Amino acid sequence: MARRPTIKDIARRAGVSESAVSFALNDRPGVSQDTRARIRRVAEELGWQANSAARALSGERSGAVGLVLARPAHTLGVESFFLQLVSGIQEVLSAARTALLFQVVEDIDAECAVYRRWWAERRVDGVLVVDPRMTDPRPELLRQLALPAVMVGGEPSRDPSRDRSRDPSRPADTLSSVRADDAGAMAQVLDHLHGLGHRRIVHIAGLPGLAHTARRIESLRTEAARRGLGPDRVRSVVTDYSDAEGAAATRRVLAEPEPPTALVYDNDVMAVAGIAVAAELAVPVPGRLSIVAWDDSALCRVTHPRLTALVRDTAGFGRLAAEELLAVLAGGPAGVRQSEQPRLQPRESTAAPAAHTES
Repeated sequence: MARRPTIKDIARRAGVSESAVSFALNDRPGVSQDTRARIRRVAEELGWQANSAARALSGERSGAVGLVLARPAHTLGVESFFLQLVSGIQEVLSAARTALLFQVVEDIDAECAVYRRWWAERRVDGVLVVDPRMTDPRPELLRQLALPAVMVGGEPSRDPSRDRSRDPSRPADTLSSVRADDAGAMAQVLDHLHGLGHRRIVHIAGLPGLAHTARRIESLRTEAARRGLGPDRVRSVVTDYSDAEGAAATRRVLAEPEPPTALVYDNDVMAVAGIAVAAELAVPVPGRLSIVAWDDSALCRVTHPRLTALVRDTAGFGRLAAEELLAVLAGGPAGVRQSEQPRLQPRESTAAPAAHTES
């Protein structure tokens, strides 16, 4: 096996002491500019890289950030959202020569345990936190650990004890957030469906307890009430985001005495499963049932009929989150950043309801 180059190898090749190599590679005084340049040139020729574990033990940054996902594993293989999100994150981190440490766990308690272990082992400099909960223990834990973090998709509760404008001796809050306008997106969906004439609408939502699920459900309720539609006409049902639960929920609501004329799914996978169920039950789309997907994807564009969907830059959302975390790690203040507004793309899966289905 090839042996990794060491500081001793660099010192021997450059004709200097090992301490001089250490000074040069760690940007410390003690060597001339010419010697520093020669040492760095030799290090590059030998393919030397700093040992991240040793760097962490010395109090320097590890050069990695973490991402833990506490979701059922079977829901991840088919959903495009996280693949696009991670691709955007990686684009920014790669340019900054920062590694991404990724782990999937079974629940929020296991996620918190990972954060404690990473902090104790100095494995990461900060973390990207996804799927904010309505009741969420992670922000307080991360504050206790002083582990910089960005809440992706939700805003952490403010910690008044870290308000440095009132008390400069307090440590600054290191929790930032990037947010998506779920309320504005749901308003676009309701505008579209209500404008077509739909008055019985069911929202096939994602996991209960997630902050964005709650925001979408509340926004649906608010937008429906503005149009004079009560919970007997417009409502939400929750699932685990999988195609199996999306299909099961579709069967249940279409079997009701007064089935909905429009369904809004919280992701593309469930929307495609819903179209399959409608075909199985001989319910034509969009003749008797209109379908909207929350996230646009290739699935939405190749399904027949093509799915009306919310178009948003998910990779851009990931880039924004990674940029915010790197800014905090560089010493910047924690803050809240808003992603761009999604836009609804009408396609063939939505149309005016059949005249006899609405009253």
